[in-house]
Formats: sequence, C-alpha cells, structure tokens
Amino acid sequence: MSPGSRIMIVEDDEIIANLITLMLEKQGYLITAKVSAGEEAVLRSAEATPDLVLMDINLNGMMDGITAARYIFSLFHFPVIFLTGLYDERLLERAKASEPYGYILKPFTEKELISNIEIALHTNNIHKPYLEKFGIGDPKKIMTMAESMIITDIKGRLIFFNPSACRLLDQPENNLMMKPFKTTVQLVNEQTREQLKDPVSDVVRQMLAVSYEGNTVLVTKSGKQKPVSVVARPLTDDLNILAGVIIQIREKVQTEVQTKIIA
Repeated sequence: MSPGSRIMIVEDDEIIANLITLMLEKQGYLITAKVSAGEEAVLRSAEATPDLVLMDINLNGMMDGITAARYIFSLFHFPVIFLTGLYDERLLERAKASEPYGYILKPFTEKELISNIEIALHTNNIHKPYLEKFGIGDPKKIMTMAESMIITDIKGRLIFFNPSACRLLDQPENNLMMKPFKTTVQLVNEQTREQLKDPVSDVVRQMLAVSYEGNTVLVTKSGKQKPVSVVARPLTDDLNILAGVIIQIREKVQTEVQTKIIA
C-alpha cells in the first residue's frame, strides 16, 4: 500500500466521485482535488500536484477525459487511470494513445480500484527518473513564477494558464478557459499599432518556436497597454505529436523599457 499518496478525482457523477473518495480515504490516500470537467482537470492539475489521476472518460464540458489526460501527461507526466461505464474498442484505442496507467470498467469493487492504483503508482515510481527529462518543469514552480505561461490546444483555445497570466491579462480564470488565444491575448506593434500575427497559428503551422521581442505591447480587456516579450513553442507528446502550444509572456518593467529607449 502507498498511504499518503495524492489522488486527483475527475468524475462528473457526484455519487460515484463521493464513493471513490470514501474508498480511497479509508485506505489512507489523500484527495488533492475533485473536479467534474476535463478543462478544469487540466487547469487544476498543476496546483493539485497529484501522484495519480483517476479520470472518467465521459465528462461534462468541452473536453472529454481522454483529451484531458493527454494534456496532463504531456505537461506534467502525472499518471492517469481511466474510469468508464462503456466498453468500446474505438474508445479504448483512443485511451491507449494518451498513455494511461490503467483502465477500469464501472461498476468496480474497492479491491479492483486499489490494486490498479497501487500498480500504477509502482510503475510510475520506476519510470519517474526517465520521465523527468520531459515536460515543461515543476508544476509548483509554474504556478508561482512571475512570468506568464499560457498553453493552448492545437485549435488555439486556452487550456492552461498560471496566476501570473490572469494578472497580466486582468481577467479571472473563469473568463479565460477554452477561449481563443487570438482574440483573448491582444498583441500589437507599439509603433504602428497594428495587431501582430497570431503566434499560436504560426507554431501549429510550422512546428517551430516563434518570438516577439521588441516593440510588442499587450492590450488588456480594460485597455491597459503592457510592453511584453513573447515566446511560443510546440508542446509535443512522447511520440512527438503536436498536442498544443506553450506561450511564455514576460512583462517588461518600466525601467527596462526606458533603458532600451535611452540606449
């Protein structure tokens, strides 16, 4: 047994979610988050920092469990076990592609649930030293860093952003989830006032990193103008398939801007 292991539950049936919680807490596991939608699971995974995610496949919202699991594993390599009430071969093939650590059919017994979790945790501990070279870094560091980090899916919709990004955009997180980057993050040329090309589209098209360093201004929803530098790069899974785009935005402090003007 692995008492104290941190588990995140993603399940849109409240009765099942509460039943899983009772089963796991009885065995000494710690529930770090309990959510009901795929997009919320991606966003909450960084702050929850689970040792394992129990993911229902059919979820409320715009993102199903298989898509959410793919992003969570690509970003942070948290192991995922799928839960589903349906056996479908096509669904199973999609699930396999997201590299789950298990697949449990509902209804399941407490013994089945615990044994699958223990096997997954053991397997992840063996693989962990090798997995650390992938991903974008420590989730806790990402959530506390001063630099804004935004991640979109391949359609350019926001699926993850750290608190710094919310502050930079002057918007709460519930206004940002699954919104188009192109219309949510307004980037213009400081001198010509022309809107810059969408970096997400460029990355998706070219599969190469792009950057805007000079004369770039971010215009917030309230009209504030903030000089920034922007770097966007591909987010790929372990098969080198494009999963999304990582955008890092650094706001330039006033003294830095003045120094460049004087120079």
